Formats: sequence, structure tokens, C-alpha cells
Amino acid sequence: MVARRLNAEFAARVFVVGVALGLPLAALIARLADKTIELRARVAEAGGWTPADLNIAVGQPLHLRLISDDVLHGFAIGQSDAPSIDVPPGQAVETTLTFDRPGKYVFYCPRWCGLGHWRMRGTIEVTGTTADSTTGQPPLYVELGLNIDASHEAAVTPEGTPSAVRGAQLGVALPANYLTKDYYRSHSPAEAWQALRAESFSTELADDEVWDLVAFLWRSNTTPQALAETKTLYAQNCAACHGETGAGDGIAASALKDKAHEAQTEFGHNTQAPVDFTKAKLMLGASPALLQGKILRGGMGTGMPYWGPIFTEAQTWALVDYLWTFQFENK
Repeated sequence: MVARRLNAEFAARVFVVGVALGLPLAALIARLADKTIELRARVAEAGGWTPADLNIAVGQPLHLRLISDDVLHGFAIGQSDAPSIDVPPGQAVETTLTFDRPGKYVFYCPRWCGLGHWRMRGTIEVTGTTADSTTGQPPLYVELGLNIDASHEAAVTPEGTPSAVRGAQLGVALPANYLTKDYYRSHSPAEAWQALRAESFSTELADDEVWDLVAFLWRSNTTPQALAETKTLYAQNCAACHGETGAGDGIAASALKDKAHEAQTEFGHNTQAPVDFTKAKLMLGASPALLQGKILRGGMGTGMPYWGPIFTEAQTWALVDYLWTFQFENK
């Protein structure tokens, strides 16, 4: 009751002031509501974003003043094509966001700022309704019922490195069912090899030639341009742990696998060495759907961040396509 009375008194005073100044009430209220939130950034070990949780209504502008208290940070909204904003230390950078759909949006730092970089995240809760609000579909690994934590080592592996170009040069007319996006995403390379090996058209082919067909199939689901673009995405977000060449030897790898490292107080004590994407037995037993699930959900305490709120669906699939460059060559 007291809170209601105070709110009523405040509204009445606002109205009186507005009339006295000759301002329309709606314009006055809009001006009072048009405030800027100061959002400060520090490395994750020193607190990350402050405040880390924001609220705004659908269609209402969110004015932010971004300030870094230590090193160069960046500001970006997850699952958005909008470019990131650099936030130099000690400088105020202002931006305005407007959301046309309700939901919880994640903002994050896209600049590598230390071992806890991935923890530089916050949320913006957007309230309200829209006429075209829709419910998203579950990720493919959920639809397929995959246990992404189970072992998925390949039953068979090639002697050398399979080549997509050699696979194309074989001139084999592959059945249409192998050429679909659905087949590619729901099967591992090892499963595809076993299926192709059992086909009558492959009886004259050597085992490694069948692997070349698999490399051709997998590479046909992307393009050289898409791989080049995704290489940058991988370098910015994955290479610090997994390494530029995918061998699990990035600059943060030692901290993740060394239980005595001081960073373990931040990471926890269950972190593991980053996955080595160059290991055939590990990678060739994984389907693209499984790998996308790993990217979306993260490693559940292993040190692997969850990227679902950050990357768009197209970006997650593009990253999966890029990971095969560590197993298959295009020559």
C-alpha cells in the first residue's frame, strides 16, 4: 500500500512539473525513461561485466555507455550479424540497441582478454510479446537422441589422409541418398565409409579410395569461400584452446590440463586438455550433429564453453564443416 501511494504521488508530481514546463506528459515520461546504462568491463577474473544482467522491453531503445577498466575488450550480441564494438581501456563508447523480439540475449566480449575470456558474458532480458513470436526447433543432436558425452571412437580409420580431390577424380556416381545434407549431418565419416564399402560399385576400389569418396562427400557440403570465412571465426573463438592447426595445443591448453595451474581456481578442477581435431580415431567416429551439439552445449565442466547463445545456427554448422579440414585435404 505504501509503495502504491508513493508511486501515485510521484506520478502526480511528474504531471504537475510537466504542465508547469509546458511539456506534453508523454514526452516528459519518455525523456525521464531515456537513460543510459554504464556497462563496465574487466577481465573475467576481476569480475567481467558490471552489471551483467540487463532488462528492457521489446521495441524500447537500450542506451549503453561501454567502458573498459583494464585491457582492450569488445562488445557483441550473441546470434547476431551486427559487428562487434571495440572498447579501449579508459574510453567511453556509446551504443543503442533495440530488440524486436522477446527473449534472453547474451552479450559477450569477442576480444581475447585472458584465460577466462569465455566467461565475459552477460544477459539482456527482453520482455513483451510480438505477433510473430515463434518457438525454435531443438538442435539436431537432440532430435537424433545422441549422447554427446559417450565415447564415439571410429571403428575404422584410413592409412593416410583422405583427399576430396582424389575422391572426385574417381568418377564414381554416388547414389542420391549419400548426397543429401541430412545424410551428411546424421552420419559419421566412419559410418559413411562402411556403407560405401558395402556398395557394389566400390568392389574394385581400395579402402583408401573409399575414404577419398568420404572426403569428397564431406567437402561437397561446404565451399572454399565458406571455409575461408569460417577459418577466421575458428581463429577468433577456438584456436586459443584447440590451436591454429586443431592439434589441441593453443595458448590456453596448458592451463586446462595442468591441475596445479593457478587458473584452476577459476576454471574448476575438472578441466581437460582441449580436443585434438587431428586425431582420426576420435574425429571420424563423430557425426556433424554430434559435433554441433558439443559446440552448442559445451563440455559440462571440462573447460569447453557453451557457444549456443553466441553463434548463429549457420555459424555452428560452418564451424563443424571447418573441423573436417583437419582430417580431409582438398588436393
